[in-house]
Amino acid sequence: MQVIGAGFGRTGTASLKAALEHLGLRPCYHMLELFDHPEMIGRWLDIAEGRSADWDAVFDGYQATVDWPGASYWYELADHYPEAKILLSVRDPERWYRSINATIFKQVRMRESLPGRARLALLSRLSGDFAAFTRMTHEAVVERVFDGDVTDKAHVMKVFRNHIETVRSSFPPERVLVYDVLQGWAPLCAFLGLPVPAEPFPRLNDSETFGRETRRRMTRLILGGARRQH
Repeated sequence: MQVIGAGFGRTGTASLKAALEHLGLRPCYHMLELFDHPEMIGRWLDIAEGRSADWDAVFDGYQATVDWPGASYWYELADHYPEAKILLSVRDPERWYRSINATIFKQVRMRESLPGRARLALLSRLSGDFAAFTRMTHEAVVERVFDGDVTDKAHVMKVFRNHIETVRSSFPPERVLVYDVLQGWAPLCAFLGLPVPAEPFPRLNDSETFGRETRRRMTRLILGGARRQH
C-alpha cells in the first residue's frame, strides 16, 4: 500500500482513483470495487461490526485506496502501513454538501422512509450481498463517520471540516497532501514524486452519473446475490 486516501466520498474520489491508476498505482481501491467483487463485502462488514480487521487481506494486490469504506479507517490504515502517504481529497464545503446530499444522503433518506424500509427488507431477503452491503455502509459511513446523523446540515458540515483538520494535524507535513482534484496533476505528482502526464486529468462521476451508475451497479449486486443464494 503506497497511498491511503483519507478524503470523504464526493470529493472527486472516482477521478482520483483513475488518476492514481494512470500514474501506475493500480489497482486503486474504491467503494466501486465492492460492486465488482461482492466477495469483499463480508470482510468489510466484519470490520464495520468490530469482528476483525485483516488489512493485508482486504487490500491484497492493491497499491492505493480512496473513498469509503477505506477512508472511514484512515487512521488505522496509516498506522498499519507506516510508509504509505496520506492523500486527503477535499472540496469546497458547500459544493461538497450539495453533492453528497443529492446522492449518497438521498439514498440513506430513501432507505429510512417507510416505503424504503419495506423495499430494503424485501431486497435483503432476496440478496445476501445487498443486505451485507447496506449494513456495512450504514455502520462504516453513516454511524462511524457521521455519528448516525446525515440529516442535519450543520452537523454534517462540522464533521467534514473537523475531519480535514484532524487528518492534517495527525501526520508530519511531508506525509500528507490536502488536495482538491481541480488542482490537476501538478501537486499530486509532486507529492508522489512522479512525472506529470501529458493527458488531461480525469473528470468522472458527477451527480447525474453517480445516480445512474449506482442504480446499475446495485441492480447487478442484487441479481448476483440472488443467484448465489438460489
